[in-house]
Amino acid sequence: MHRRAVFSFLLLLLAGAVSLYGFQGKKNKEEANVRMVQGTVSAPDGNSVQGAVVQIKNTKSLQIRSFITNEHGAYYFHNLDTNVDYELRAEHQGSRSPVRTLSAFDTRKQPVINLTLEKK
Repeated sequence: MHRRAVFSFLLLLLAGAVSLYGFQGKKNKEEANVRMVQGTVSAPDGNSVQGAVVQIKNTKSLQIRSFITNEHGAYYFHNLDTNVDYELRAEHQGSRSPVRTLSAFDTRKQPVINLTLEKK
């Protein structure tokens, strides 16, 4: 009876290790397909713009997310799919930046895309 209990315990321990390994493998695959983008928004004179609205558009699903720049004009978006193109644009007090594209062919995990507002 003692052997059966030890065998059952070892089998349960092995099943738990296999499950944990499978979960970790899935997590690593998901992390491999995720990236972020960051940058700053500048005025035409080169000064950073606090309070600019940066929008990122998933060109596949058409979902749009927004970020309001901090006191240094910085923004960031995370959990972006590496297999999708994204379009970025900034707006502030009627001024807009040109649309910039983050391509699925860009393999960087943390690209920096700075945006510059154009004069009205």
